[in-house]
Amino acid sequence: MKVACLWHATDEELEYVKGALPPGTSVVAPRGDYFSRFETNFDEVKDLVVDADIIICYTLPRGTVEIAEKLKFISWLHAGINEMDLALLKSREIKVANIRGSNAVAVAEQAMMFMLSLAKMTVLKHNLATSGQQVFPWWEDGTRAAMLDGRTLGIIGVGNIGARVAKRAKAFNMQVLGVRRNKNVTVDHVDSMYGVEELHSVLAQCDYVVLAMPLTSDTEKFFGKAEIDAMKPSAFLINIARGTLVSEKPLYEALISGRLRGFAADVWWWYENAMPATCYNGTMSRLGVHKLPNVLCSGDQASNADDVRERNLAYGTKNVIEFMSGQPVENEVSLDLGY
Repeated sequence: MKVACLWHATDEELEYVKGALPPGTSVVAPRGDYFSRFETNFDEVKDLVVDADIIICYTLPRGTVEIAEKLKFISWLHAGINEMDLALLKSREIKVANIRGSNAVAVAEQAMMFMLSLAKMTVLKHNLATSGQQVFPWWEDGTRAAMLDGRTLGIIGVGNIGARVAKRAKAFNMQVLGVRRNKNVTVDHVDSMYGVEELHSVLAQCDYVVLAMPLTSDTEKFFGKAEIDAMKPSAFLINIARGTLVSEKPLYEALISGRLRGFAADVWWWYENAMPATCYNGTMSRLGVHKLPNVLCSGDQASNADDVRERNLAYGTKNVIEFMSGQPVENEVSLDLGY
């Protein structure tokens, strides 16, 4: 079998993959100069994939699947699969597995950082201190920090990441409410679980809301004006999942009007049917949400942390081992559901 690694893998990474797979497996990767080690374009990979049985990749250049006539399996080195052509993969009966859980600890820590930073007005007070200004007046709106202790956190999407956010929230003595498709699944550290149809009643109780759900055709822009209006004006919204889960305009209006106390995100919108067109990563708000004083932002940086790259490769290689051995692939995704 031939396995094509569609990034500029180091010799050590290639040896790791080869060493884990059955003897005689061909493992190849692009060679030569690159702009980013984890990206490739069609010209760089076309000769590698044309006879590949399996692909491991961070990116899947347009046209790759179409020429990979022997392709049976893709090990996708991300959790979300919303960037893939699911209809094409399904029509070709190509199986896909992701690496859900690989970056869960790092992203959960990012969520807690956002909660604490919003609550404690970290950036504002840092900037005041470094410029020699006093925080004044005390205990007034605009200078008074919020608390996590005894407050209620709502986690929308209680999977690998959401469950870890819940565990860490308990260290701050928070009440944790979860919302997920199947509310009958119990999760440690979640005090009460609710179905999606109960979302608005959950939002009304929460001081902090964390979005940690996958992006699918059902969830795109699902968090809009009605959901924001259901929240307390004193509440904070944190998005660590996908930018387009949230409708941009009602969020902006809520933040500038005081309808929502604050917002933080590691993920932002992309504009496919827009002029000028934009790409997925690094696209900030066209309305300038990221520039507002009650907003904290990072650009897809939650998983840029110690240990994550190594776990990505380990999880991705495990997918291939399971597929090649005929075992059930633990992290196989449903091309119908989109996760």
